[in-house]
Amino acid sequence: MAGEASAEAARKSSEEAQETARTDTEEPAFPVIGDTSAAAFFDLDNTVMQGAAIFHFGRGLYKRKFFETRDLARFAWQQAWFRLAGVEDPEHMQDARDSALSIVKGHRVVELQTIGEEIYDEYMADRIWPGTRALAQAHLDAGQKVWLVTAAPVEIATVIARRLGLTGALGTVAESVDGVYTGRLVGEPLHGPAKAEAVRALAAAEGLDLDRCAAYSDSHNDIPMLSLVGHPYAINPDAKLRKHAREKDWRLRDYRTGRKAARVGIPAAAGVGAVAGGTAAAIALSRRRR
Repeated sequence: MAGEASAEAARKSSEEAQETARTDTEEPAFPVIGDTSAAAFFDLDNTVMQGAAIFHFGRGLYKRKFFETRDLARFAWQQAWFRLAGVEDPEHMQDARDSALSIVKGHRVVELQTIGEEIYDEYMADRIWPGTRALAQAHLDAGQKVWLVTAAPVEIATVIARRLGLTGALGTVAESVDGVYTGRLVGEPLHGPAKAEAVRALAAAEGLDLDRCAAYSDSHNDIPMLSLVGHPYAINPDAKLRKHAREKDWRLRDYRTGRKAARVGIPAAAGVGAVAGGTAAAIALSRRRR
């Protein structure tokens, strides 16, 4: 048994060394400065931010007495499972979405938007992965647009995108009538293949060349989106995505274990990118729902 354990440890060490070696290899500068036919698409949960945005949002709503303690316990269990497992469980995510929809039903959209700003400061700002943030900033500094693409509610995603200085966000849309949430979705959650469809529609609306674009995600559920672009990145990948990325020779970045992040062509500088893109995002979403 001890021999097997040693062999397994040696194998993992060798794999990590190989990844680091690939990281240190000279590569063409990327992103390419001034290449406006390119853009970047970032998954949110566990890619840009540690944990799931909808769970942090639920915690903030509980603090504001939107629901009872028993509901908070369910949110807390789902978040703990997500952080320990490092992957999205479809049943957990569906349950979280259903809970959130029932909680916000009857509330005004503007109220939740305001609360979302507060919740970002309270629970989300300190959970942004600096390495992923630097990758996004590199695209902005190169003059490219950067979108979040997430199954999280679009209102939450838009707040996070704006706070990070990104271009905009695509997310799951909750139905509202006369500015009040109905407790239903518009279309389906933006998850898995639906993300790829939305990115394809947004690229068409923006006149982007997907072969020149980049996409970043932690989850094997996003392989369809990652496969669309010429520069796919596996960020903090789950086991299935790590295996797929190695087979396809995609770039990997893991900020959970201190593995060295690769150079992205230019240093990421502090600053704020242009906040725009709402119209293009709406076009992509409306096309997806037809």
